[in-house]
Amino acid sequence: MSEITVALRYAKALIDLAQEQKALEAVKNDMDLFLHTLKANPELKAVLSNPIISHTKKVHILADVFGTRVSKVSIAFFNIMVNKGRGEVLYTTAHEFIGLYDVKNHITNAKVVTAAPLSAENKKKMLDDVQQAIGGTVKLADKVDPSLIGGFVLTIGDRQVDTSIASSLKRMKKEFAQIAIK
Repeated sequence: MSEITVALRYAKALIDLAQEQKALEAVKNDMDLFLHTLKANPELKAVLSNPIISHTKKVHILADVFGTRVSKVSIAFFNIMVNKGRGEVLYTTAHEFIGLYDVKNHITNAKVVTAAPLSAENKKKMLDDVQQAIGGTVKLADKVDPSLIGGFVLTIGDRQVDTSIASSLKRMKKEFAQIAIK
């Protein structure tokens, strides 16, 4: 079974448990903290994935790092995962949990790539436009890629709007090549 399949099953179980315990928001915040911590500290992710390190040692490490910073539901979940030998899928499980939480709460993730940084006003306008177009809540991540020259590339799920100058130039080059062949 693939890591994502296993992680998704555990994430579903965690979201059900968190709802049952009326701790969904707390667990969501815990998973955000967990993901952020592991991204900032790849050594911790490596420790959790290492089969040579004992389950007991991993549980103690997680308790030291997260014990006072996360809810009892989350720390108990971490302990269960590690004791079942699933420490290597904890990161993916947390990521899948956030995805399930977003779906449950009608939150859509969108990404905009621009040639220059967006001003706060432009980012807000784009966010408002996207929310109006698709409905629900949108989390908009922005990134800068100077190779676009100008314009933007907006990605929402599997849909993409590309208004970049670089893309327009590529299309024109392709059209000219087709004309030259005829």
